Amino acid sequence: MRFTKFFIPTLREIPTEAEAISHKLLLKAGYIRQLASGLYIFLPLSWRVLNRINRILNEEMVAINAQEITMPILHPAEIWQTTGRWYEIKEEMFRLKDRGGRDMCLGMTHEEIMTWLASKEIRSYRELPQIWYQIQTKLRDEARPKSGILRTREFIMKDSYSFDMDEEGLERSYNLHANAYHKIFTRCGLKFFKVESDPGMMGGACAHEYMAPSPAGEDDIVICDKCGYIANIEIAKSIPSLNQKLQWELEEIFTPEKRTVKEVSEFLNIDPSFFIKSLLLISSEGYVLALLRGDQDLHEKKLTKIIGPFRIAQKEEVLSHLNVEAGFIGPVGYKGRIIADLSLKEGVYITGANKMHYHIKGVRPEIDFSAEWHDLHIACDGDHCPNCSNTLRIEKAIEIGNIFKLGTKYSIPLNALFLDNKGVERPMIMGSYGIGPARVAAAAVEQNHDEDGIIWAKAIAPFDIEILPLNMSDKNTVELADALYANISEIYNSLTDRNLDVLLDDRNVRPGVKFKDADLIGIPIQIIIGERSLKNNYIEVKRRRTKETFKIPIKQAEAEIVKIYYETD
Repeated sequence: MRFTKFFIPTLREIPTEAEAISHKLLLKAGYIRQLASGLYIFLPLSWRVLNRINRILNEEMVAINAQEITMPILHPAEIWQTTGRWYEIKEEMFRLKDRGGRDMCLGMTHEEIMTWLASKEIRSYRELPQIWYQIQTKLRDEARPKSGILRTREFIMKDSYSFDMDEEGLERSYNLHANAYHKIFTRCGLKFFKVESDPGMMGGACAHEYMAPSPAGEDDIVICDKCGYIANIEIAKSIPSLNQKLQWELEEIFTPEKRTVKEVSEFLNIDPSFFIKSLLLISSEGYVLALLRGDQDLHEKKLTKIIGPFRIAQKEEVLSHLNVEAGFIGPVGYKGRIIADLSLKEGVYITGANKMHYHIKGVRPEIDFSAEWHDLHIACDGDHCPNCSNTLRIEKAIEIGNIFKLGTKYSIPLNALFLDNKGVERPMIMGSYGIGPARVAAAAVEQNHDEDGIIWAKAIAPFDIEILPLNMSDKNTVELADALYANISEIYNSLTDRNLDVLLDDRNVRPGVKFKDADLIGIPIQIIIGERSLKNNYIEVKRRRTKETFKIPIKQAEAEIVKIYYETD
């Protein structure tokens, strides 16, 4: 492909709205353009990248006997209503009516549609297991699209679905996908973690996410470098550092107008970790008092799993229920339900006295109050691993894939049943597995770039090799250059004959412009052909990632270039 025949609108200035490195570089290098908030046009270079990623996806899905199909983006509401997600998902779903007034939606995922198909077509255990997949457009009305193609309203996804007879079969399908995903992300040149995660709106008993470490990531993952424990912070468990045990006696202390843990700890000159933070909450069952250590924050999703949806009581509700202002409440003497974080189970603490302007010092859990004990806190840097007690660290990451054990969440309401070998009707056991190709591309840029531009792994680069002929004057057009430098055409043709994708920069521009654009675009191998080097019977080959250069005799050019390419990471 000749540069002059290919649309590569590189920019010299980065748009001010771009924040993530991948967003900046993909705009600057002519890969993407923004149509509207969360809506992007993939230009020729990026479409080649996505096609290469999709080819890897297809190869690894076929390797586990998955079968490709394609499903509509427009869905009738009834199927989503049957599973209940029509009502659960709320604003993120694009909804509309057709001309007949029927409720419809734009698919943000395809569990319902795939299950509907299985319910109509699969009758016997002899037809199981099945794995179906597609690479399809999805739509989600993101409240805050950001970071370029990392968080959008319209996106492409590879989603696959497994249908098995039993839990043992689901375990096999789940492991097949886990292994396939490891191969996919490795082939795409990514550093990644497989982490425990919250199934969320997908439902099911178990889920894992594949996370690519990056400062641009919106997720926090908790990592133990000793035993390998890794989890999304949404479900991560940790053991906070223990405080030195103190010998305080139980006593009231005067804390005038000091309501927050920060205010009281500064007033008493005592570390916040020696305090109990008391939060009065209102759930469907009534009031609940949640307790945390003073240096920790409540993990709302963890508590929601215990008490269901809740909200924090307003100041007037606290006063009405406890006859004391918020800021002075505590568990001692409280008559209702108390749920406390496990980190409070041992030690001696300071907490609100349920009396204006007073706190109690020397409170001992399970002596001065009783509680239900659960993991309620958000894991922090410096906490300890729940498995080996090693110090944990937290890292930002981009979610690039996920796998879910759905069980019968969709098969039962949608009547996806089969007859087992005894003629008994049973629900299919399902799994769901997704990868975002554009997220893979963006994560690759986040992890592989330098001050000059993108550095693609060769498996997903838009081209394998770029040829840079230099010093092409107005009179010395590419055609004349091909005659003068017969090696350009010879090298180009020999490489393409070997099924390598080659971009020939045939523009009549200064060498500096070609070098700058080549580094910005990020093709793995650059072949530099100049008049001076040709006179000395050699050409230069440069690796984009390491910037290593090799002087190669012209007679050995083809074989040496191919060797360098295949030895490049």
